[in-house]
Formats: sequence, C-alpha cells, structure tokens
Amino acid sequence: MVHQEEIRLHTTRAGQMHDLTDQVADIVARSGVQTGLVHIFNVGSTAAVGTIEFEPGLQADLPRELNRLLPPGRHYGHEQTWHDGNAHSHLQATLLGPSLTVPVRNGRPVLGTWQQIFHLECDIKPRERRVVVTVMGEPGPAKP
Repeated sequence: MVHQEEIRLHTTRAGQMHDLTDQVADIVARSGVQTGLVHIFNVGSTAAVGTIEFEPGLQADLPRELNRLLPPGRHYGHEQTWHDGNAHSHLQATLLGPSLTVPVRNGRPVLGTWQQIFHLECDIKPRERRVVVTVMGEPGPAKP
C-alpha cells in the first residue's frame, strides 16, 4: 500500500524552521499503514528536512552553525554564474539533505522522545514550499 500527500509551507527567511512532526503523523494515520516507512521530501534545492529536538536553542543553533560552515557572501561558483546571492543556501541544503525516511510501527512514525521532524529554509528569499510525504507499508486489519 502506498499513500501520498503534500504539506505546504510559507517561509519568510533563511534559518526559519517548521516542526512537521504532527502533520506527518496525521498523514501516516490517514494512510492506514500500520507497519512500514514514511518518506518526507522537500521539493526544491535550497531547503532541507531532518530530525532534531525542536526547541528554541537548537532552532537558533542549527542555522547559525550552518552559516559558520557555509557562510553567505563567499565567492562561490554559483554566484559567478547566477549572481543571486544564494549559493550558500544550495550548499547548506545539500549538506543536510532534501529527504528523510522514518519507520512506521503501530500506525505512527517511530521517533525518540526528543526527536521531531523539521523543515529548514536555507534560501534568502521567502518561499512557498512543498513537502511530499509518502507512506508505504502494510495496512492493519480491516475494521468492521
């Protein structure tokens, strides 16, 4: 069985994070899958998804450390080609990755107590984002 839905996000700035955990759990529940996988994929090359403890300190730490590792304003090859100021956004998103796969057990994503699914905007402009959530696996017993 395969079930697919999209989550739509409006982002306003680089470093903005959204907690997708509840939305993903709701999609898994609607799918009817009891045992399997849920795949979360950001459509686009300047944002990322992953897991983190979604709390204010880490919401500040992650974008700050990505900017330290891959800062804006460097003389990147992308800037020489496009002159759009977002080469670091592409590199940061690539470092974290556009997708995440989480096991599903008993109709719920298997996550640790302090582990939430996040979306991180790496681009310098506001964006309308699409996150495709695909649930694959075995349904539970039919309900009367």
